[in-house]
Amino acid sequence: MNTYHDNEQQSKNIKGIRIQTLNYLMIAASCILYVLILYITIQVSIRYSTLTKNIETYTVCSQDANSLERASDYLTEQVRLYVITADPEYMDAYIDELYTAMRRERALEDLKDHDIISEESLSYLQQALDESNELTATEFYAMRLVGEAAGYDTESLPAAVKNTVLSEEDAALTPDGKMQKAQTMVFDSEYLHMKELIKENTSSCLSSIIAATLNAQDISISAMEQSLCKQRIYISILFFLNIVTFVMIIVLIVKPLKIYVNCIKEEKMLSILGSYEFKYLALTYNDIYNLNKVNETMLRQKAEHDPLTGLANRSTFDRLKVILKHDTPLVLFLIDVDYFKGVNDTYGHKAGDQVLTKVANALQKSFRSQDFVMRIGGDEFAAVMTQITLEQRSVLDQKAVLIKEFLSGTDDGLPKVTLSIGAAYSENGFTEKLYVLADKALYHVKENGRDGYALYQDLFPDS
Repeated sequence: MNTYHDNEQQSKNIKGIRIQTLNYLMIAASCILYVLILYITIQVSIRYSTLTKNIETYTVCSQDANSLERASDYLTEQVRLYVITADPEYMDAYIDELYTAMRRERALEDLKDHDIISEESLSYLQQALDESNELTATEFYAMRLVGEAAGYDTESLPAAVKNTVLSEEDAALTPDGKMQKAQTMVFDSEYLHMKELIKENTSSCLSSIIAATLNAQDISISAMEQSLCKQRIYISILFFLNIVTFVMIIVLIVKPLKIYVNCIKEEKMLSILGSYEFKYLALTYNDIYNLNKVNETMLRQKAEHDPLTGLANRSTFDRLKVILKHDTPLVLFLIDVDYFKGVNDTYGHKAGDQVLTKVANALQKSFRSQDFVMRIGGDEFAAVMTQITLEQRSVLDQKAVLIKEFLSGTDDGLPKVTLSIGAAYSENGFTEKLYVLADKALYHVKENGRDGYALYQDLFPDS
């Protein structure tokens, strides 16, 4: 006792670095750095996505700008073919492009949906569209001339061509004159000049798009470089922090552990050194070192538990039979889970494990803290109550009732669980015969429908 109080007094005066505090600080710092690195990584990913999006947007916008020019050239091609051949097929194709396909207008509308496109770029393309539309009046006039020169019924002409009125001078021309006049209109220098203006405005639009794309790319690349620089800094700090952690582990943990291992191998008291926790551990160990060897053996026995349920295992049960072989009155309970194989087959082994855990919890709650509750097989449990007599059999009956109450709940979603419980009493501790008697009581319960409890002395009072 004096040694214990001396150690308690020493523990109050221990000085040193606390591993727990240091660990919290390291974890906090690491978490902050990991969050920062994750944030920077996300930023880099966003910047990369922006770069990709800008390239895709540029590609789409270039296609839209070129689509307007191609549509304008297509109209020119169709009207020229028509004024040369007078084939109505070309006039129909022209009208279809102008009023149905409408590639020029749709290209302009598509460009308006992209944020990267400036008002300047749109204005160039709008001007190109306006200039293309200006040519349509000339093209309608040329098609009207060809229609009359070819002798087509005016009512059969498209509305836009039909509604075009020829001048008195042109109306008076001969069919050949009208054809020549129409061809001149779509091939003369004024017409070609308008076509050049359309191309120039389209080119200006593309140049503006390229400039806007490059500017957006420069901004994204600059931001990405900054993010990558920060990421490198945070990773370097994290690396340094890991090095510090490793060094402190060696100094505060590994080195003291080696010394303590040698002390234990040599079966001597531990030196008081290392961090606060190790110094405190050494004091505690030195106190335990002086305890009775029998108590130490008992502690090891109690440490042997079933990993699933947390109860003592079969090995502990076997040792308990030896330890309790003295004149101590006790009761042995043998407990089996009813139809457990059916639970495994129907609901799976996971549900079976949960049922076993549920049974173990019910048993622990039902018995006293000084009683021994163990799992001795797959679905087999045992419990030993000491310091009890047959006059207290109402207490034994109450255990069975309590266990059943604890297992009656089905809110956990598990299948209904019932137990078969056989018990036997001994005045002379754990005898060889005690287990046999408890097993007979258990067998009696199983033979009579299971889900019950029987005490051997009640079944065979004269034995």
